[in-house]
Amino acid sequence: MKPQLASSFYATISISFWGVSFVSTKAVLDKLDPYTLIILRFAIGAAFLLLVLLLKKYPLHIPLRYIPHLIVLGVLGVFIHQVIQVTSLKTIDASSAGWIISFSPVFTVLLSMIFLHEKLTFIKALGIITAISGVLMVTGARSGQTLGFALNIGYFLMILSTLNWAIYSILVKKLQIKLPSLVVTFYMSLLGCVLTIPFLMRDRGWEKFHLLSDSEWVHILFLGIFVSGVGYWYWSRALEVLEASKVSMFIYMEPLFTFIAAILLLREKISFISIMGGIIIIIGVIMVNGQLKYFSWRKR
Repeated sequence: MKPQLASSFYATISISFWGVSFVSTKAVLDKLDPYTLIILRFAIGAAFLLLVLLLKKYPLHIPLRYIPHLIVLGVLGVFIHQVIQVTSLKTIDASSAGWIISFSPVFTVLLSMIFLHEKLTFIKALGIITAISGVLMVTGARSGQTLGFALNIGYFLMILSTLNWAIYSILVKKLQIKLPSLVVTFYMSLLGCVLTIPFLMRDRGWEKFHLLSDSEWVHILFLGIFVSGVGYWYWSRALEVLEASKVSMFIYMEPLFTFIAAILLLREKISFISIMGGIIIIIGVIMVNGQLKYFSWRKR
């Protein structure tokens, strides 16, 4: 298999796992609180990544100068991000979460304009307005509104998570940690697990383990091994060959995998307005990113 084709395969597998993760999270939230689910997921993920690191004989030591960087990324990209997302899924559909999360690149653009002084062009502004309109359609679908924001804290938290991910993505580029992606991912997962331990102790989350069915344990193992482990590993492998801009295009497929899994596994009822809103979000994001690529080409 050619390197570029293989990398495209790795990126597609990662996106499919991440898309289904909303469904698996939703499936076990009736039995576990968000913090217990997070610590299980990242404990399993960290153990899996450690095994892969040992098998591949990657060095586990990290320079002291990178420790603050890893702490910032671990707190923001793992702990805070997952707490916000998992909490939001207690009150919104997995399919809605999948559509809204694709809005994240728009926040990245807005932050770039604020802090990097990028120009706001007509097409870029139109793309932002289009994506926002799509978000309003998705969030208003369940309340019977066409372009209204449903009074549901879950939607607000999911949108907040997209902003958080945009900030995290910018920091990843700025900090430039010169370590293998697999090593960085392992320490971030480990930190996410450690930070959640006090909440597990407070809520005595382990007392709920016996309530989980076999199928719910399968969802948890999927979240730990395939979402937190294989997903990040394959994503880093894709980035080794393909340019980051090309790999990021695969993110547009994530809501599709969430949409299909939500129907098949959770039997969620999907409204036409929600589907249209999701499509409009993706169109808006593509308009924004396409304009960014155009200007980056012009400046070369």
